[in-house]
This record gives sequence, C-alpha cells and structure tokens, in this order.
Amino acid sequence: MKYIKQAAQRPIQDLKDLKSGVASIIETVQLRGDKALIEYNIKFDDNHRTELRVSADEIKQAYKTVSNELIEDMKVAHDNIKAFAEAQRGSIADLPAIEVMPGIKLGHRVIPVDSCCCYVPGGNYPLFSSALMLVVPAKVAGVNRIIACSPCKRGTGQIAPETLVALDIAGADEIYAVGGAHAIAACSYGTQSIAPVDLIVGPGNQYVTEAKRQCYGQIGIDFVAGPSEVMILADATADAQIIAADLLGQSEHDFLAKGILVSTSEALCFEVETEIQKQLPQLGTAAIAEKSWAQFGEIIFVDSIEEGVNLCNELAPEHLELALESPESIIPSLTNYGSLFIGEWSAEVLGDYISGTNHTLPTLRASRYTGGVYVGTFLKTLTHQTISPNALSSVGPSAYRMAKAEGLDAHANAVGVRLNKTKTDFSNS
Repeated sequence: MKYIKQAAQRPIQDLKDLKSGVASIIETVQLRGDKALIEYNIKFDDNHRTELRVSADEIKQAYKTVSNELIEDMKVAHDNIKAFAEAQRGSIADLPAIEVMPGIKLGHRVIPVDSCCCYVPGGNYPLFSSALMLVVPAKVAGVNRIIACSPCKRGTGQIAPETLVALDIAGADEIYAVGGAHAIAACSYGTQSIAPVDLIVGPGNQYVTEAKRQCYGQIGIDFVAGPSEVMILADATADAQIIAADLLGQSEHDFLAKGILVSTSEALCFEVETEIQKQLPQLGTAAIAEKSWAQFGEIIFVDSIEEGVNLCNELAPEHLELALESPESIIPSLTNYGSLFIGEWSAEVLGDYISGTNHTLPTLRASRYTGGVYVGTFLKTLTHQTISPNALSSVGPSAYRMAKAEGLDAHANAVGVRLNKTKTDFSNS
C-alpha cells in the first residue's frame, strides 16, 4: 500500500465545553420550555418567531415559491424512497408462534414506535432531501405521530420553503421551526408546544449530535453521526473525471468531509489528482471542497483488489463506490459500509437524492456495527410466549434451580408456587 495523497488527522475536539454547553441547553429547556426555545432561536438563528409550529398557510405559501419542476423532482424521489421502504417493510415479518418444546410457544410481533422526530438540518444548505429520507420510511413503518424540526434560515423566522414542501410531500404530521440542541431537548422532554416523542432520527451539527447522545435513553436515536465520507475502490478501467467529481461531491459538504480513492492503478491515482484540480475552479462551493480535500482527502495505491477490500472493511466508510470492471465478484467480501454503489454509473449523489435507498448513514466507522436509517429504524420487535401447565411441570424445576443458584429467592418462589399448583414434585431442587 502506498499513499499518493495522505490526509491530515481529523482534529480531536475538546468535548468538555461542548458537553457542558449542550447539557446546559437541555436543562434550560426542561425548566423553561417554550420560553427557552424562543430565546435559543433568537440567539442561534436570529429567529424571533413566537409561534413554533409551522402553520398550514406557511406550507401553502412555500409551494408558491418552489418551482413546479423541483416539486415534481421531489415527488419522484418520494415515490422511489417509498417503494424501497415498502419492500423492506415486507421483508420484516411477524413470527407466528413456534413450539420450541411441547407446551412452550414463542413468537414476536413487529410494530412501529408510536412517535418520532425527524430532524432536518438547515446549516449551510437547505437539506430538504433529508426530509424525504427520514419521514417517508417512518410513514411506511406506520408511526402514528411524525413530527419534524428544522432551523429557520438565519434572520428570516422561516424554514426554507424547499424543506417545508418536502416535509409536506413526505407526510409529516407536525413541523416546528426550531433547530439545534434545544430542538432535540424539546422533543425528548417536551415543552408547552411540543409533546415529546419516542425516537429522534436525522443528521445535524456537533450540538445536535451531542444533544442526541445526552438524551439517548430518554428517547431512542438512530445513531451518532459525524462528517460525511465517500470511499471509491477503482481499477485501471475507471474514469478519472467521474471519480474526481464524486470525491469533490463529498468534499463540499463541510470542511471535515472526507473523500478517499483506493486504486490498483497508480496511473489512475495521479490522473484523478490532476482532474480534481481541473474541476475545483468550476464549483460554487470550491472554498469548502478545496479545503476539505486538501486536508482530509486521500489517494491510496494498493497492490491488489484483495488489499483494497481489506482496507474498505477496515475504514468502514459511510458511502462505498465500486468503480471496477467486475465489481460483483468482490461484493460478498465487503462487510463494512453504510451504502454500496456498484459500477461507476451508480453515482453516490443519486443515493443522496432520488434512487430510493436512504442517505442517512453511519459515519466514523460506525458501519462496523450498524446500518443506516431505514423502515426498520422505526419498528420494534416484541416477543411473546405461552406456556402450558404440562410445560411448566417440565421446565419449571430447572428454572427454580437456576434462580436459587443466582440467589434470587423471589424468582424461585414465583416458579415454585406454580409448580405446587400443578402438583409437580420439585422438593429435591
């Protein structure tokens, strides 16, 4: 393995101030409710609105400011996301009762959580695509109450109209003009205007992420997300122009975004590096993309595809592209990625917007232990059992002895009183 371009180490943040600052926000929201939300909206977003919930009229006005073409684009994306989510839901089934031994029947039900918050970031860009990616699978899962929180465009008191339209198309039940850590606190503990939810999903800045981390337990979360990533595994047949475009597409997210090329062709590595410098001046986001690529972009030459596969599994990227002549043969060996893009026509950006898979994916090597947001994120599996008197007589003495061995007399007694009623002899237990 040889580094053609090596990334700097991503900075290790001093989390002490972040943690204490977020904890203070959460506590203040718990104590002061809507008043705290309004004050934090003013402080962080210059948002002076006092009615936190977005009205039907605001949504209606948003449609008037978004082009019909973009609205139709959103509807196409919605339909693709919904179709895939419905197919996924169909693969997650109830388990009818099975008899593990005579008289012991076990099964499970798969049901949605009752309520969730879909957090749609505003930040540098109106990321309305996240509204579709989060609300649609929640809707397909059957969540009874789906709320959305999103910060207002700074100084306007209004959520970006594109985001409002996307949330409406996706089917959000309630929309609140509040963002940041205080939005997470409100949805976790509730305020006068916002009833608490059971689950919070969606990306956000470091304050949102830390708030999700601190509120976890009070509510469920999808995962703790970090800066965006793409990794491309390529051979000599790959197109340098396409690869460079995809690396820059990821780099423009923010200054900490990371693009990685791993290739068995050293010539391609240098060609991509040259192509990136050609494309950068054409980008309106060049200031961000150039800095993140310079700091955290990587180009790595490997001796074999097998070495490249091992590196992919080790780095566990959020997005993994296979720009290979025969990508299918290595797919079974790839185990750690958020979403896979097979062949160079399968641009990662299509997954961001419209192909139908979800773009809310694990970062910072979290794909080693979790997948991305999908319809199953909003579902829970509830087991059940039925035990007959004869089965109790059969397994009860074992349970009694195990409870005694653990020193839990009340556990043992709960079995013992039943065994006595069935006239089961367990006196030697």
